[in-house]
Amino acid sequence: MSGARPPRMDRLLAEPGALALAREFGPAETKRALRQALDAGVARWRVSGEVPLAGDVIREAGLRLAEAFRPPLRRVVNATGVVLHTNLGRAPLSRPLLREVEGILAGYVDLEMDLGAGRRGHRDAALERAFQDLLGTEYGVVVVNNNAAATLLLLNTFSSGRETLVSRGELVEIGGGFRMPEVMKASGALLREVGTTNRTRVSDYRRAAGPQSALILKVHTSNYRILGFTEEVSLEALTELGRDLGLAVGFDLGSGLVDPTAASRVPDEPTVTSALAARPDALCFSGDKLLGACQAGILLVAPQHVSAFRANPLLRALRVDKVTYSLLAAAVDRYRRGRRLEIPVLALLDREAGDLRRRARALLRRVSRSCPDRFHLEVAEAEGRTGAGSAPLTALPSPALAVVPRSGDPEDLERHLRAGGDPPVVTQTSEGRVLIHLRTLLPGDERDVARRLSEYPGRTP
Repeated sequence: MSGARPPRMDRLLAEPGALALAREFGPAETKRALRQALDAGVARWRVSGEVPLAGDVIREAGLRLAEAFRPPLRRVVNATGVVLHTNLGRAPLSRPLLREVEGILAGYVDLEMDLGAGRRGHRDAALERAFQDLLGTEYGVVVVNNNAAATLLLLNTFSSGRETLVSRGELVEIGGGFRMPEVMKASGALLREVGTTNRTRVSDYRRAAGPQSALILKVHTSNYRILGFTEEVSLEALTELGRDLGLAVGFDLGSGLVDPTAASRVPDEPTVTSALAARPDALCFSGDKLLGACQAGILLVAPQHVSAFRANPLLRALRVDKVTYSLLAAAVDRYRRGRRLEIPVLALLDREAGDLRRRARALLRRVSRSCPDRFHLEVAEAEGRTGAGSAPLTALPSPALAVVPRSGDPEDLERHLRAGGDPPVVTQTSEGRVLIHLRTLLPGDERDVARRLSEYPGRTP
């Protein structure tokens, strides 16, 4: 067979396997992948003398196409014990909620139409009524892309070109390196720092206020705490001071805890209703943290200021689409109907250590049956976290399955679970063990974890 040659491109394209790829991925992309696979085969042939066969080239092209057309996001099993894992998309959404939204989004929707009046409406109207009913408030609702955008809009609406008073202890940095002073600068507001890092009093705000002052901003330091010799001013005291000085008061609430029954799991996280009781001019929070919905920034605005927010040109750039509105509305509907455990974040936070321990033992037995003698397995008492900056000082009891491969090492096993198959399983490593936290496993995840462990080939240390 010394005279054998690699297959020609025109003949490759006529092969049934290549035609099937063209139907799935399109002729142009298939031809490109076949060319790349053929070139790679020819390069190997020149080194080894092994002629690439048509079937091998088509199989390699299929793998290249599958990788090229892989969706930008993949389902991941979160076995880290961190409920709101920012790198894993924060709040997961339930399948019933997604099915409900799918039925709405499959056609046209009344995003900006008042069907009763037969004229254009505003896109926040339906969600505003739902939030008002849920929270028992007359505050208006404005929805933007995320809480950083909500803070930006709040600052720009109240104090563009004028001063905003902020305690030095609340000049936070959020994820991705975004710092509150930089957000303020982008909004056009002028920062006026008040007090010191660890102690700020009402008198500090009063002394700092001047003719150029327009807003007092309070920021909940959700991703850190200052402990020890500290003092801060309550939102109630700030709203009273704001009325006395003629300044607007805004509150960046951060996590957006709506469900009071979850408060014991996330101590030190203020609820939205408690913040509203202080009567600030506006407050904002995230949609994909403790609310348990999708990414969004939700502004609750006192009635006298709603028109100013909706007239702000920035809102056009920051507003959200029908998908976000539908997901938020479906999540809020669960709260209103008393079906809070259909919000996965709340269900995960509610899990008791005893139940998690039983599930960890069941997973241990399952893995032992599917791959006996491959791992050293035990149930470990571990700690999880709420995540996304919420309740940073509070650990969640999180019994886990501790796995140590008998052939190989924990780092290799962790890498295999994370990047060696589908679905990826993201775990925690601690003290030479891979920890699979049961707290953050969703329905069906145990089956996938057991299968991915059974696929581990092992490695000689």
